[in-house]
Amino acid sequence: MQKQKNIKGDREMAKIFLTSNGLSTEIIKHEFITALKQLTNPKAVIITTASPQKEKNKYASKTKNDLLQIGLKQVDFLDVEVEEAKKLKQYNIIYINGGNPFHLLYYIKKSGADTVISKLSKQNAIIMGTSAGALILGPHIEVVNHFTPEMNKIGMNDFTALNITDKAIFPHYDREDVFQDNSGQSIEHRIREFESNKHVSIVRLQDNQYILVNR
Repeated sequence: MQKQKNIKGDREMAKIFLTSNGLSTEIIKHEFITALKQLTNPKAVIITTASPQKEKNKYASKTKNDLLQIGLKQVDFLDVEVEEAKKLKQYNIIYINGGNPFHLLYYIKKSGADTVISKLSKQNAIIMGTSAGALILGPHIEVVNHFTPEMNKIGMNDFTALNITDKAIFPHYDREDVFQDNSGQSIEHRIREFESNKHVSIVRLQDNQYILVNR
């Protein structure tokens, strides 16, 4: 099952994809290819900062191959932890790979990549976030701190994200095996508890689902 959300018309605008697993289904690939038609001379960059393996991360490598097979002529890697974020200005397709959301958000902000991505989100561009990459495009990553605080090795206290979309998502919603805890409570029970305590709404996103937001 796929999940899609369009919030504006069909004029040229940024298209924001929120996914758990990127270009993992034919429907997501089809929607991405459709979005490509609005771009002149598409150039893609994969932000690899969230993963310790960086560009050697198997999902980053697969994504590059997928984009090349779709027909893109230029697909590069960029790690904003050690490379200049202003390089992002060269591209009109930004793919934010998954990994540790705290690490990713910290360096996205520190490098100034948040400002560049925010500006691109108001232009004729495509931004796709996968898992952690999708989380940081929303208003905050507080739900990550609720479920997996042990991932916050960087000591982040401010969980405010880029707010490019107002969708605070929970990726891999169908993966009970990934988010087990000692209480034995289901993912849904724990999300509802979080929503009640924080007075927020979380969008559940299964591994084969996506949200498309037109800016």
